[in-house]
Amino acid sequence: MRRDVYQAIADPVRRDIIKLLMKDTMNINEVAKNYEISRPAVSKHLKILNECGIININKKGRERLCKVEPTMLKPAFTWIDQYKENWNKQDKTNTP
Repeated sequence: MRRDVYQAIADPVRRDIIKLLMKDTMNINEVAKNYEISRPAVSKHLKILNECGIININKKGRERLCKVEPTMLKPAFTWIDQYKENWNKQDKTNTP
């Protein structure tokens, strides 16, 4: 099943994993060390990100390395940008 980018960014843990992996490629254990959830739970989040195409998981020997593919986030940025001007106008009118 191919998921879309919106399913990936809907969860705060997945958003944080994306942020973490934007800094560096990491193996699954390195990613899991950053969270107080089980390794299988982290693996599930990584699987969803991989299914959405936001990260690639490549085998290198016995390791599975996770790397962000930031271009796959473009549809979400494009969708958000269409509302940005409206939000900025509303913020200005609500400022005391």
